[in-house]
Amino acid sequence: MDIEAFRQMVAKNPKGFLGRYGLGNKIIQEGGNLDEAVEHLTVATQLDPTHVASHLGLGRTLISLGRKDEARPVLQAGIDASQSGRSNGGGDLVPEMQALLRTLG
Repeated sequence: MDIEAFRQMVAKNPKGFLGRYGLGNKIIQEGGNLDEAVEHLTVATQLDPTHVASHLGLGRTLISLGRKDEARPVLQAGIDASQSGRSNGGGDLVPEMQALLRTLG
């Protein structure tokens, strides 16, 4: 899907976490405004706190913006969601999230 399709998806259903996650990811992939990506990924994590990939995407983006203190709890929440069994998968993303947390000190 292109970025406009994701924007339309979010406009039609602002409370749909998949549209928010997809738009945030697409913005990052296309080198767009990272603050806008953070906004969409933040909403995605709020709408579905068990979606591990949303946490990883948000954590990575916050780190790239130098917002490390904000990234820590986001990454930890993604790890917790995966390890608690509440998430639908995402276990394969846990090692990367743990590695990112270690780089934050």
